Amino acid sequence: MKNNTSSISLALKGMAMGIAEVIPGVSGGTIAFITGIYEKLLNTIKAFHPSLIGTFKEEGVGGVWSAINGTFLVTLLVGMATGVIVGVFGVSHLLETYPEMLWAFFFGLIISSAIFIGRQVDNWAITQIVALIVGTAVAYYITVASPAQGNEALWFVFLSGVIAISALILPGISGSFILLLMGMYSFVIPTVKTALKTFDPESLMIVGTFAAGCLVGLMTFSRVLSWTFKNYKNPTLALLTGFMLGSLNKLWPWRNVLSTRINSKGIEVPFMTESVLPSNYESEPFIVAVVICMIVGFLSIFVIEGLGAKSSKN
Repeated sequence: MKNNTSSISLALKGMAMGIAEVIPGVSGGTIAFITGIYEKLLNTIKAFHPSLIGTFKEEGVGGVWSAINGTFLVTLLVGMATGVIVGVFGVSHLLETYPEMLWAFFFGLIISSAIFIGRQVDNWAITQIVALIVGTAVAYYITVASPAQGNEALWFVFLSGVIAISALILPGISGSFILLLMGMYSFVIPTVKTALKTFDPESLMIVGTFAAGCLVGLMTFSRVLSWTFKNYKNPTLALLTGFMLGSLNKLWPWRNVLSTRINSKGIEVPFMTESVLPSNYESEPFIVAVVICMIVGFLSIFVIEGLGAKSSKN
């Protein structure tokens, strides 16, 4: 019973990560961090190494499964896959119908996440303060950078996967938002939806290419992050806190559309937006509902933190 409960809890964490990665501005790495599985995830990814060939020869499939922490990884991936599907179909609908409330929820969530990660820093010396400022500045710049037009060539789809997955495991930087900046979000997400609905060969090829890029990026960047956590933990945590604070501009619930573009499916979508006060918002601001959603998002992190602490004791 205990193992079943632990597996369900892990799958739900993976599902939350998957949903987060579909939404520009929210990082699956953030969810992994606050639920207490972040460093375990990095170490699991690092286990994929050519040395597994030797492990297989000496210990067989069981040895490989143990080396890559197979049960943990498969359970998490199943949860993430479920979350991506829910995000592609469900959350995308909420973004279209209740954008202000959804952004407000994630705004509150990221504020409390930044507080959570900042509390993990043992000593706020000058190095950590500089890292915090740099992280905030970099993330803020990313939120105001002009999105590119994108490129639907397979080599660029592969590169997009490499870069986006690197952001996925980096708390505070959203893989979906990186795709948005590269001009690939409005191409990749609808293509995933088409592949899931129709199993169209062309869409499946694009999704497969993107997944291959994700695999390469995951194997590479996880080692970089694992090394920084091992050797420079406090500056790394401070930098990640800055990333989260800087990303808040993108999650501000009241943003006016400055310009639009036609995506690969012939649909008009926002291209450039500007954060404004509710009084200057061009649509109905829904102030009361937005504030409530922001508070719920803020408090939800403490619930997730509690679940992470509880599961880590089991």
